[in-house]
Amino acid sequence: MCGLLGFLSADVATDEVVNQVYEALQCSRHRGPDERGTWHDDHIIYGFNRLSIVDIDHSHQPLFWGPADNPRRYVLLFNGEVYNYLELREQLLAAHGAEFGDEPMFHTEGEGEAILASYHYSGLDAIGTFRGMFAIAIWDTETKDLVLARDRFGIKPLFLATGPNGTAFANEKKNILELLPALGLSDELDVRAVEHYTVLQYVPEPETLHKNITRLESGCYATLRAGERPKVTRYFEPKFRIRPFAAGSEEARYREIAAVLEDSVAKHMRADVTVGSFLSGGIDSTAVAALAIRHNPNLLTFTSAFEREGYSEADVAAETAAAIGAKHYIRMVSPEDYAAAIPEIVWYLDDPVADPALVPLYFVAQEARKHVKVVLSGEGADELFGGYTIYREPLSLKPFEYLPKPVRRLAGKISDRIPEGKRGKSLLHRGSLTLEERYYGNARSFNDAQLRAVLRDFRPEWGAADVTAPIYARSRGWDPVARMQHLDLFTWLRGDILVKADKMTMANSLELRVPFLDLEVFEIAERIPFDQKITPETTKYALRRALETIVPPHVLHRPKLGFPVPLRHWLRGPELYDWAATQIAESQTDHLLNKQAVKAMLDAHRRGEGDHSRRIWTVLIFMIWHGIFVEDRIKPEIAQPTYPVRL
Repeated sequence: MCGLLGFLSADVATDEVVNQVYEALQCSRHRGPDERGTWHDDHIIYGFNRLSIVDIDHSHQPLFWGPADNPRRYVLLFNGEVYNYLELREQLLAAHGAEFGDEPMFHTEGEGEAILASYHYSGLDAIGTFRGMFAIAIWDTETKDLVLARDRFGIKPLFLATGPNGTAFANEKKNILELLPALGLSDELDVRAVEHYTVLQYVPEPETLHKNITRLESGCYATLRAGERPKVTRYFEPKFRIRPFAAGSEEARYREIAAVLEDSVAKHMRADVTVGSFLSGGIDSTAVAALAIRHNPNLLTFTSAFEREGYSEADVAAETAAAIGAKHYIRMVSPEDYAAAIPEIVWYLDDPVADPALVPLYFVAQEARKHVKVVLSGEGADELFGGYTIYREPLSLKPFEYLPKPVRRLAGKISDRIPEGKRGKSLLHRGSLTLEERYYGNARSFNDAQLRAVLRDFRPEWGAADVTAPIYARSRGWDPVARMQHLDLFTWLRGDILVKADKMTMANSLELRVPFLDLEVFEIAERIPFDQKITPETTKYALRRALETIVPPHVLHRPKLGFPVPLRHWLRGPELYDWAATQIAESQTDHLLNKQAVKAMLDAHRRGEGDHSRRIWTVLIFMIWHGIFVEDRIKPEIAQPTYPVRL
């Protein structure tokens, strides 16, 4: 887990650009405070901030490896973990070790050399063999080819910018913002991405809020040479295909799910430092912690909480920790903590994400970093096993499928005449729509009328369908729950869930690992039929059955709560109303937003005229982002990380 930064020059890399790259590396110091490494030749410049997790005393980066006749042919920058690196090393030694004669094939004990050797012998096909989370850059000093790759699900970020003077790539968008002038590019805002953000509460891949900076998408690699634009290829497409399990019985299916999850957790425990676990009151993080403690009896677990009743899972998490035998830590978060941390959190985010759970995650990561260097977490279980309540909607809307289209449309017109908040309005409205029309992921914030009021330049064609239509096109013929899961893997998961997980933990120089988002776990999950994911009574049915002997009974059938935040209460009261009003008044976003409409929405929320908290929060986070990255008006105080190399 580290911070990488590179610059492939369209011509010869000048000393001036070399210095600019090294200075820009400071922006990602929090991703790797243990060690800094730099290297360059006439074409490419590499910079690296290391968070030492595996093979701490060796495996320095940039890392070199090559065949016996050219042992420094390849140069690696690598952020993340390849959990099957030990198996890869054994396979490579068995197949090719003799070529090295008396010289060792590997000089370190980490995964870096396994990545390079796999690439040398298998080419780009090697990327599909890596089981883990990663952003990778491989420079071939012989052919002058650069390969950039990102893991299957988008756990680790990788930003790109290509201009007339070259291509820059980094884990942090801030790094590339520093280098835009060197690339010959402007920092122009992408107003289409602004609208996408306002609709979805995050910026969907591959966009960013800056027109000249994009993201390499999850499950993709890019190849390029000096003076060329990256050529992007998708190597992994998550498809939900119902296929038989190893044995016919349902009990065998549940045993298979439990076994593959246990294997994934075991591999995610591989580290030369202490590994802890986040723990909420839900089944996902509980399953991970309960399996992890089998490999580390001294497991430490961590949760965050608010003092307001109904917005804390601290008691349940503490009960779970006691049941599995873990030592547990709780970080309480006050409204004052919450508001004070927002500018710093938005700076770490790079692009805005309007998920209120970012803040408690930031604070629990801060607490965990006092005790451990790596934590496990339960992200991805909902998308793979069918955990969101909204996935049950196809069951409740099933009767509408039998109605002729004109009748369904009539139901929609009737719903338009029903007052807001009245029973049946939402059911009629959503029942009148197709899946593609009504579902654009777990983030649902503004409707078109509200967007038209808030955005200065609202374009209906830039709405959610602009993002979701190409994804839906790839899942035609699947059952509706599988289509919703597939959409969320490409939108909500990698746009919100994994961004906040990566950014909030790395802000505290803490590595987060997600055992559910593992290739072999997915290959089990993709085979689960509709009725084993969603039932009228519950979600994640097959997973719950698989975890009956692993998860304590008090958690097994609890409804999903996550990291709840009392935002709607705070925005109505003294905790956050004045703070929010100040942000609106001081923001210099009048050319993008109707600030009067935003303030009116805040006041209506304060008076109890509907719950506008998520919409208000979406706009507030954007205003703060704009104040930091565009106006240069808000200047968060970012402390230099000072963590020990070992914990």
